[in-house]
Amino acid sequence: MSNPFLIKGMRETVERLLGAVTKKERIIILTDADPDGVTSAVILKEALEVLGNPPFFVYFPNIEKEGYGLSETALNFLKDKSPALLMTLDCGIGNFREIELAKKNGFEVIVVDHHEILGELPRASIIIDPKQEKDESAFRELCAAGLVYKLARALLFEAQVKFAPERFLELAVIATLSDQMPRIGENEKILNDGLLSLKYTERKGLKALIEVSGLREFDQNEIREKIISPLASAGLKNHKSEAYLLLTENSFEKSVKMAKALLKKSKLRRERVSQIFEEAEERIDASLPLVFLGDPGWPVTLVGTVASKIHQKYKRPTFIFKKGKTKSRGSVRTPKEINSVKMMASCSSLLETYGGHSQASGFAIKNQNLEKFKECLINFLLSQ
Repeated sequence: MSNPFLIKGMRETVERLLGAVTKKERIIILTDADPDGVTSAVILKEALEVLGNPPFFVYFPNIEKEGYGLSETALNFLKDKSPALLMTLDCGIGNFREIELAKKNGFEVIVVDHHEILGELPRASIIIDPKQEKDESAFRELCAAGLVYKLARALLFEAQVKFAPERFLELAVIATLSDQMPRIGENEKILNDGLLSLKYTERKGLKALIEVSGLREFDQNEIREKIISPLASAGLKNHKSEAYLLLTENSFEKSVKMAKALLKKSKLRRERVSQIFEEAEERIDASLPLVFLGDPGWPVTLVGTVASKIHQKYKRPTFIFKKGKTKSRGSVRTPKEINSVKMMASCSSLLETYGGHSQASGFAIKNQNLEKFKECLINFLLSQ
């Protein structure tokens, strides 16, 4: 893989983390509880343990209550841990106000993200995102766990620690498949080497999940069904993802019980997604150039999967959201020729937050602006 120090912000992040480890500063890892976020947290946690095990705390937000990424709710929960170095993984690039609040609360913030830049950058101490200007990365299509894998390699290299970071490839491949990153460049190597690493993993949680799920072929479709789907179905326990707890568990016996519980949740999740898909399909307006649907009974954690299924079938921009009492949160999927983030940027004055990938993103909006947002999106599409 290419030199990780070509990524803008990488060298500064490595130096800052090595200094924090030496001084035993508290490090907080905050990331979303999807497979990319979870594996990113595990990779960074274990790299820090190898370096000297500084005091650290891992926080996964409750998506239904807090939304994605860094939130004021999260900062209120974490404020008694200040001062600390706050690392946002797989999120943060659009958290302008929240990062300012974090700094006021005594946190130093480093953002490690791979999502689209929203015109400007938040005022974090350091930002790693290959999509920012003046980044010299040879490859810019890594998922967050791919970036954190390169960060771990750079950390261990600079510290001259005898530890093979390749063991993290089994986690990076899960995230790469989960986030549907393009199979080109460095992702090709992550997929090839990571699938082999996954097959022979010594990680108790993965071994248990492989055994309990009956994974045999280790092809991408089977891994999505029997590894990624259970990890994506995990809930939270005291702001710790059940998937994170499984992947960091050292007891095989406990891991088997945890894996069985996740497989049950995965089955229920698939059934609920199918129900929501059917409900949504009945309400699609064929006369519109997009699908724009919400419901109070649709969980935020499922609307992305539903949006993907609808988009795959109807081949048009799809906005699926949970309608709350005063605010709605949703997911977006668009065809390759339409950048979903730029599409929402044209209506940004109506939104609370938005961001993500060009073809897969999310948003939060006050309910009073929903119809205006829909009209704005339609006007954008008609003007293209």
